[in-house]
Amino acid sequence: MTMPSPTIQPELAQKFTDVFGDAGRAWIAGFPAMFERLREQWDIADVGETYGYVGYAWVAPVTLRDGTKAVLKAAPADKEYATEYEAMRLYAGDGAARLIAGDPDAVAILLERIEPGTTLAELDDDVSATEIAGLAMRRLFRPLPAGHGFPTVERWGLAFGRFRAANNGTSGGFPAELFDPAERIYAELTASQDTAVLLHGDLHHWNILRAEREPWLVIDPKGVAGEPAYEVCALLRNRTGIEPDARKLAERRIAQLSDILEVDARRLTLWAFAAGVLSAIWYFEDHGVLRDENVELVQALLPAIRAL
Repeated sequence: MTMPSPTIQPELAQKFTDVFGDAGRAWIAGFPAMFERLREQWDIADVGETYGYVGYAWVAPVTLRDGTKAVLKAAPADKEYATEYEAMRLYAGDGAARLIAGDPDAVAILLERIEPGTTLAELDDDVSATEIAGLAMRRLFRPLPAGHGFPTVERWGLAFGRFRAANNGTSGGFPAELFDPAERIYAELTASQDTAVLLHGDLHHWNILRAEREPWLVIDPKGVAGEPAYEVCALLRNRTGIEPDARKLAERRIAQLSDILEVDARRLTLWAFAAGVLSAIWYFEDHGVLRDENVELVQALLPAIRAL
């Protein structure tokens, strides 16, 4: 007997079509059949409402027939989700949600459900939140397996050249005062990296959840190869509006993370700027707009970057 197919939120459907085009529309059309196959394959007895936060994957709580509480995550075919599966496998539940199962053909994974699951973003004390995040980063660094298939931060940085090529050698509609120094700094940093390790790649406040098995557990890794200093970037560009002075907030966080990770604060600052612009470029490529929140951190750091 089939259970009713769960729905895809309109906002998520729009993101899938914006990013994947016809492939995204085809995935949406095929979702009911795919869900039914996964239900049978993983013995899913019940599915709850999708989570309120809408990222770039369909995510909902499920309960297996043996009573196991889990989370089902599925998305259109993309290398990012294949590397998420491999990163979760390598973490093996140490500091992160446990991987229960994965289906590379469907680009779907079944994960331990973290409860209560409130995020680090709900912690009012930013100093404590930054410490928790920094310790999570340090704990999750892993040696890269031989012959690994994880993307590298160098490969991610190819977006600068791709964007220029699409805009006749210019930064197009993207502010040149941010694009130009970020492109140069990103290239310099990748050329002078420390030994690369497995990084989460998107370790921000909403990907660190309060748990029962441990105080905090991490979800949603991108899985990327790069030096440890790169890992701070996602955290630094999130929750930048909690204090009136975004630059002062960033400098305090960077000093704290520098101590925890034992990485030079100057290098963290440079990475935060360059990778922050890269993140804004990705959003611009996908959606054709540049939101203030995408560049709040890099604009705050620009005076410090010019002074370095």
